[in-house]
Amino acid sequence: MTAAIRIAGADDVPALYALLQAAYAPLVPQGVHFTITRSPIARVAQTVARETTFVLEHPDDDGRTTLAATLTVRFPWVADERHRTPYPFLHWFAVAPAFKRQGLGRALLAHVESPFLTAQVKAPATYLATASNHPWLQPYYERDGYVAFDRSTNALGTPLVWLRKILIPALYRDPSAADAAADDTAADRIRARA
Repeated sequence: MTAAIRIAGADDVPALYALLQAAYAPLVPQGVHFTITRSPIARVAQTVARETTFVLEHPDDDGRTTLAATLTVRFPWVADERHRTPYPFLHWFAVAPAFKRQGLGRALLAHVESPFLTAQVKAPATYLATASNHPWLQPYYERDGYVAFDRSTNALGTPLVWLRKILIPALYRDPSAADAAADDTAADRIRARA
């Protein structure tokens, strides 16, 4: 049996919460603090109910499966969340410590980007945030085609870098360029009325 990728359901919440805590805990001593490390299990349940959370299950020797990796996609229409761009936001990307360095995270990310976001959703782009002081995450994403476009600090004081990846160039429109064009058009209308 090979690894399988599927969308998480309510029954997955306890195992998903445990995976996220185990994956992110080693970052705390490095001064990298993500909000999931202080979130209750109810937050994971809410996210699974409102967003699209993928899990990669790895087969065990006894025929059962274990959640080995996860990645959540938040769409721009999810209410009560701040959206930096009009494109899907990737977050809570984690690989269980026992499965690190086996390519499972890269396989899950590729699945979400290609068959799901590109082929099914037709998303022109996607974006994510990571800790700018993490020793290897930003270069990991950049090698995969992500480009930094903004910086901020999360609620726990960790500096973040925001990265975007264009998935379908023919459909992509830079949100900042679109905003500037809209501002220019509005200014032209005001001048025309004067």
